[in-house]
This record gives sequence, structure tokens and C-alpha cells, in this order.
Amino acid sequence: MTDTSLAAQVQTRLGGVTVFLVGMMGCGKTTTGKRLAKQLGYGFCDTDQVISQVTGRTIPELFAQVGEAEFRRLESQVLAQVASHTRLVVATGGGVVTQPINWSYLHHGVVVWLDAPVEVLVERLQQRQDRPLLAHDSADPERLRRRLQQLCAQRQPQYAQADVQVTIRPGMTVAGVTKAVLRGILGNTHPRSQSFPRGVE
Repeated sequence: MTDTSLAAQVQTRLGGVTVFLVGMMGCGKTTTGKRLAKQLGYGFCDTDQVISQVTGRTIPELFAQVGEAEFRRLESQVLAQVASHTRLVVATGGGVVTQPINWSYLHHGVVVWLDAPVEVLVERLQQRQDRPLLAHDSADPERLRRRLQQLCAQRQPQYAQADVQVTIRPGMTVAGVTKAVLRGILGNTHPRSQSFPRGVE
């Protein structure tokens, strides 16, 4: 099956329903989301970018100035607004799944978990200073690994509530991940999503 025909089948299956990408920071939600949106003929939205645009501050600045709790509140507000739209691919923040209220918004669409192993995340996030929860660990690979393992363990039960899980393998290209997402949506058998296509609830 060609990428074009695969995307066309997924378009039909979705019926305009929004796709939410969840997963750890560094798993590729933004890059995959942009490519996926293009293939589906959807719009693209990154919730972190929207928050920065609305507040005029970067995510690290927000964490430093107002704290994580206030950031999560802003994140939920943005997600609520985004969830009212259709025909979107939405890249969410890594911790969006930790707030129970956010699932009421995520369940307006199809939730896809980009599940990247810690080894891949460490490679991508070393020396990155734009990830507040890793700010004190990114320069030390071993400390970074331990912190990511901790976050992954905490969030795994929430990520596992997604409709589709795509495992990211080392060396996997954006094109490969995107195709795996399309295949996952097309073959979705999650009980909550048996009624595809469905509109916004």
C-alpha cells in the first residue's frame, strides 16, 4: 500500500476527528505531527507553542516564573480550546496525560502514543536546555537516563490509555514513524474507538 492510499484510507476512517499525539519529551510528537497533518490534509497544532504564543513566554520561563502547577492549568485551557476543533493533528506536552481532566479533552479525538525507549530519549535530549523537568540533568547522560526512567515509569499507565501505541525504534525515520501511526489508526481496535468515524462529543 502506498503512503498516499494509506493516508486516504485513514482520512476516511477518521471522518474529520482530530488526532492527539502523546508521549515523552523527545519522542518526536512535533516533527511526526507536522508530517502526519500534511498527509491527512489536516491542520497542525503544538500545545506548547500555543501556550508560548498566548503568554509571550517560553516554556522554561513559565516553569521558572509561575511553576509547574500553573503551567498545567494553562495547558488544560489550551487543550480544551483545541479539542473543540476538527481535522487537526495536535502535538501535546509530555505531561499532558498526568492531569485527569485532560483526558476528557483528549477523548474528543484519537489518541496516539509515540512510545520511545529511554535510550532514544537520552540521545535526543542530551544538552537540551529547553526542557524544564530535565534542566538539572541534561548535561549528565547517566543522570538524564535515571530522570527519564523515573518520568516514564510515572506516566506509562496514563500513556497506555491511548487508542494507538507506536513503538519508536532506534534509527526510525520521521517518515517511518508517520507510516506506523497511519497503520495504527487504520487498524485500531481499542474498545473506546470502535465507533470510528465519530464527531466531536
